[in-house]
Amino acid sequence: MSISPADLLAILDLKSIEPNLFLGNSPDPGLNPVFGGQLIAQSMVAASRTVEGRMAHSLHAYFIQPGDPKVSIHYKVEALRDSRSYSTRRVTAIQNGNTIFSTIVSFHAGELSAFDHQDAMPGVPAPEKLTVESLSRQAMFAEMPERIRRWYEPDRPIDAPSPPIEVRAVEIGRYVGQKVPDGRVDFWMRVAQKLPDDPALHMCALAYASDWALLDAVLARYGRTIFDRSMLGASLDHAIWFHRPFRADDWLLYAEDSPSAQSGRGLARSLIFKRDGTLVATVAQEAAMRERR
Repeated sequence: MSISPADLLAILDLKSIEPNLFLGNSPDPGLNPVFGGQLIAQSMVAASRTVEGRMAHSLHAYFIQPGDPKVSIHYKVEALRDSRSYSTRRVTAIQNGNTIFSTIVSFHAGELSAFDHQDAMPGVPAPEKLTVESLSRQAMFAEMPERIRRWYEPDRPIDAPSPPIEVRAVEIGRYVGQKVPDGRVDFWMRVAQKLPDDPALHMCALAYASDWALLDAVLARYGRTIFDRSMLGASLDHAIWFHRPFRADDWLLYAEDSPSAQSGRGLARSLIFKRDGTLVATVAQEAAMRERR
């Protein structure tokens, strides 16, 4: 069953129960567990509804327990700070009386700065060049899983349990066992529907997409992917820093790497760029990574 791109706005549209308490649902009760990006994005929506005139600049979260997609999720917001420049909110996601996810979101009023620099975007092919027609000329393309090949078909959402976004991976050799010695991998991503002109909504949409494919960077050195059935992976925490304005329904490049993996844990991080090279966000995540016995 595929997820309609139009479902993203419904996922982000939380119901207000009372001041500082919101209710969210999962798009498909047949998917298990709840997609981590959904928890991140819905928590950010809840926090944003309690702050006026300020935009989120960072989010730090922990995955506590797997979420049940058949059960509604309550998001409890606590105000931790409201200073002249910053506001801070703690959001707790609760199911059946148990905390399944916890995050802190910080908001900034915005200000002029004497400092403004960023890393450069990697040189990679444009997403329009990563099509079925162009990639099918490579012998390895026929060996790739059908699900991966469908990523490159235009205007088609990804099958569940993927989020309603379009994805174009650059280093496709990883899906047929090729190793990436430095562990650097790149994805083009965008929301598969046109979004309203609301900067906060685009941040929440990017938060939703930010949990997709990060662990690929951990496995790339070994020529393995998140679709490897011999692997067990579970996100432990997640962090996002928002730097500059963007639209989540335009193509964004996720330039990922993994600086460390040890003791059954792997760390992945990503710089996210607009097509013109503007750095718009940074994401980091640590996950439990084990082989099935």
